[in-house]
Amino acid sequence: MLTLNEDLRQRLLAASLAARARSHSPYSKYAVGAAILDEQGRIHAGANIENAAYPQGWCAETTALSAMLMAGGRQARALLVTGPGPDLITPCGGCRQKLREFGAPELIIIAGDPSGIRQQWTLAELLPFSFGPDNLKSVE
Repeated sequence: MLTLNEDLRQRLLAASLAARARSHSPYSKYAVGAAILDEQGRIHAGANIENAAYPQGWCAETTALSAMLMAGGRQARALLVTGPGPDLITPCGGCRQKLREFGAPELIIIAGDPSGIRQQWTLAELLPFSFGPDNLKSVE
């Protein structure tokens, strides 16, 4: 399992908070930022983007995954997501499944807010018994 040193954790936090500052959340006022570490050690950030037609918005994790893919990354190794605090923020169910598409069950998920890093889990802890790309290999 990947371990993150404190410098890398702080770089992820800074990238997530910077992305959060660019959130487009005029309706909920709930700005979220996310930063993903890819298999090449690069950090990709994203923010939530709301839309007046509520179902058409998307989450910060989705934006960060898109940035990772567009930059050539294919495997998420860690994600740090930040909200306004003081309550913990975790990826929603849909984002957990999107993260599973590009990350293994041992993907590190870290929650933070403007006060700093709050808690850490693995994707398997947040999405137990997940369905991922490896499940489809058995039907080939």
